[in-house]
Amino acid sequence: MEEFRELAERNLVALKNNIYPGRGIIIGMTPDSRHMIQVYWIMGRSENSRNRIFVIENGFVKTEAHDPAKVKDPTLIIYYAAKHHGGVHIVTNGVQTDAIYTAIARGDSNAHERVLESVLDDWKFEPDAPNFTPRISGIIDLNNPKAAYQLSILKSIEHDPNYCVRQYYSYEKAIPGFGHCLHTYAGDGDPLPPFSGDCYPVPLWDGIEEVERHYWDALNVENRISMLVKFIKVKNGESVIRIVNKNK
Repeated sequence: MEEFRELAERNLVALKNNIYPGRGIIIGMTPDSRHMIQVYWIMGRSENSRNRIFVIENGFVKTEAHDPAKVKDPTLIIYYAAKHHGGVHIVTNGVQTDAIYTAIARGDSNAHERVLESVLDDWKFEPDAPNFTPRISGIIDLNNPKAAYQLSILKSIEHDPNYCVRQYYSYEKAIPGFGHCLHTYAGDGDPLPPFSGDCYPVPLWDGIEEVERHYWDALNVENRISMLVKFIKVKNGESVIRIVNKNK
């Protein structure tokens, strides 16, 4: 486990050195095993992308325009980032949040065990040529004994809209003090190179403020926009959310 810890620490350093990882998700567990954690951040290079904030609405988190007068195109930038139903907590980088939530809420078959596959096998990456931004999604299901959490990414192959690869990751048990991370881009570029490889381990902490501080500080100051951190009590499912917005 010491080697795993060292790998997680190196990955955090690599994230800090990445100028533009894009939007990212981390899911894992606190060192004391009392809470499951979701972290989600957004970044932006254009004025339209940077004109956003996170807001909490009835326990859900959504994006809003910081200055509505400056909105050029709300498509792909305004959506619910985090929702929950029962013991299932959803976080994604787009409108697929609503599709996953609807499937769980209406009790579709496999809604708990294979919800990401059952919903997202009909989806592709975002239609924002030439980048074709990957769709990333994650869930924590406190009622699923087969998977503490799941992550997925849908991305194009070589920026070709005719080819989509869908990768799903299911983690049977959370590892105390660690999470798994994936993000939309491997780094900056034109077009932006999609995330490559598997979800990678990163360290986590017992305090929500500490998790927020470490990962907000890890994001490039120029490009970071907003971040949410959600702590979910394993014992009873109660949750608390902290939000940090670059645009006050």
